[in-house]
Amino acid sequence: MSTREDILKKYFAKATIGGTTSINDLRDREFSGDSLTQEEYLALHNFDRFRIEELNAQTNDLAFHERYRQLQVMANLADWRDFLSL
Repeated sequence: MSTREDILKKYFAKATIGGTTSINDLRDREFSGDSLTQEEYLALHNFDRFRIEELNAQTNDLAFHERYRQLQVMANLADWRDFLSL
């Protein structure tokens, strides 16, 4: 019998529904103790820098929170390779 985690991975993995590996997927792997490639670490670093610059550029609370939500979506859905050249 499969464990709950196996079932979740099998039926709800982004890869099975056409998704790609995201920044948050890399973070999950890193926090789980998996080693990342140098390019993956670079993408994490670039995204963090980009996120801080974007949030610091906001001029009011409403704009900050809206941009924060947008960055969360990017971290969850965008391919991590998109952040290699930032």
